[in-house]
Amino acid sequence: MGVGAAVLLAGTVSAAVGTGTTDTTSTTAPTTTEVVPAVLPDAVTVGGVEVGGMAPDAAFAIVRTAFEAPLVLSVAGRTLQPSPMQLGTVGYVQNAIARARSAPAGSAVPLTVRVNGSKVRAYVATLAKRFDRAPQDSRVVLRKLRPFVSKDVPGRRLDRTKATAAIVAALRANERRPLALAFVSKRAAVTRSTVGPVIVIRRSSNRLSLYDGMRLRREFRVATGSARYPTPLGRFHVIAMWKNPWWYPPDSDWAQGQQPIPPGPGNPLGTRWMGISSPGVGMHGTPDPASLGYSVSHGCIRMAIPEAEWLFERLEVGATVFIVRA
Repeated sequence: MGVGAAVLLAGTVSAAVGTGTTDTTSTTAPTTTEVVPAVLPDAVTVGGVEVGGMAPDAAFAIVRTAFEAPLVLSVAGRTLQPSPMQLGTVGYVQNAIARARSAPAGSAVPLTVRVNGSKVRAYVATLAKRFDRAPQDSRVVLRKLRPFVSKDVPGRRLDRTKATAAIVAALRANERRPLALAFVSKRAAVTRSTVGPVIVIRRSSNRLSLYDGMRLRREFRVATGSARYPTPLGRFHVIAMWKNPWWYPPDSDWAQGQQPIPPGPGNPLGTRWMGISSPGVGMHGTPDPASLGYSVSHGCIRMAIPEAEWLFERLEVGATVFIVRA
């Protein structure tokens, strides 16, 4: 192999060198190599980074530094800065610099970036686990013997698909501007406006009050349990609502030997039964309106039949029932 060929393979920027003698009869033209500039052409960018006029090594360093800079993510008011390496991303900086050396002045040379989608999705999943919030339903409590409904708190859910796509796009574009990740709002199932009917029964006063959330709708005179069979105190829920119910003898000493009674004028439950989550206890009509206003029942809450029918139409299974001593 001649000396000139060795120079070509070595990639020098000078013309080929001869053997030291002159051969005027030779018909072979002298071999030359294309001169590669020692610096990058003017106004060239690589991956959006200005590197025009720089030496290749300096350009490589500045582009690599820009690529390795962390992303800036805004997530639910917090700023996070994951690195591209943390997200399994590789940038082919050396190849981009090599293309930039022969690019026309003013060229925008792209930086080839390989993104590991599974790692980005896994990272987004960790963000969702950290920042997602379940909604908080409104809750009903008693304050001064009246219902108070707490304000609901909406929840949030990270839009994983959009977050993953936004992060991948920023990595591929070598973009490091702050990126806000979007959340989807999740409404509470129960709010102040949807909490529904609430009942407060004052056992000693023999009064039943129906509220729509915190707004009083109507009050009724009722009969409650006797001293021997007191109406239970506490917080309950309506669990059963029956029209024209049968009466079945409960498992209690006072009902021993009695038989079931079908719907009709003599039924001790009247025409409506609204059972609560205390065994055998409920609100119902009574064919004995003279008992209203007294503590004479076997634990149930008796109402006038027309009033029980009115309440039945405005009540629902799941409604909260407070029974207090007052």
